[in-house]
Amino acid sequence: MNHLSAPIRLYSGPLSMFGAKVQIAALEKGLDFELVMVPFDMQRLYQPKHPEVLRINPRQQVPVLVHGALELFDSTQIFEYLEELQPEPGLWPAGAAAKARARLLEHQSDEVYFPPIVRLMSLQDQPQDPVAVAAREASALFYLKMDGLLANRDYLGGAYSFADIAFYMAQLFGERMGAAMDGRTPRLLAWRERLSRRPAVREVAGAMAAYLQSQGRPLPGFLAAMLPSPPLAPADQA
Repeated sequence: MNHLSAPIRLYSGPLSMFGAKVQIAALEKGLDFELVMVPFDMQRLYQPKHPEVLRINPRQQVPVLVHGALELFDSTQIFEYLEELQPEPGLWPAGAAAKARARLLEHQSDEVYFPPIVRLMSLQDQPQDPVAVAAREASALFYLKMDGLLANRDYLGGAYSFADIAFYMAQLFGERMGAAMDGRTPRLLAWRERLSRRPAVREVAGAMAAYLQSQGRPLPGFLAAMLPSPPLAPADQA
């Protein structure tokens, strides 16, 4: 079978921020792919590990992408492959400098913004712990910086890009962990609403919201709004 005609399979998880980034990008590009949600449990997490994830990724984490004989892990590397595989619609802005800035923004979402959010994950019942306070302060400073970027544009890198997808998903987790955005960043709040209306984002984040609801976990308002509306009762339909 020709490599390019082989099916694409994406291994992710119901609460995988990095898997969600790739899934949104693949949907934005209109790619036909099989999504495999690996076993996940709120207590045991990803145990037992999916055998294909164990075999392909030395870090034993999703996402993992298989396309014919090609096997990739790491969300950014997978995205770069999808960008080459399906150049249109492009998810990096045009021009070397603009593209480099957007790539740096995507990297900052993962490596600058998200580490404090990871620290908050283990301190949800200790919001006044100095580490938790410092993590929220770091997040607030990052929000102000991103809000400034949106002073004269709709998206972080100018054109809609993988940088927006990356920060949207990272901030979704930040919001869940108590690092909420507020009125100090009105442009960033409008940006999040703008992304939430995109069908690809809504499909992926909506599925995540439904999973969290099924586990009895609280949802930020913008995420709860993505849940399917319950069917109308007969009296409501009259």
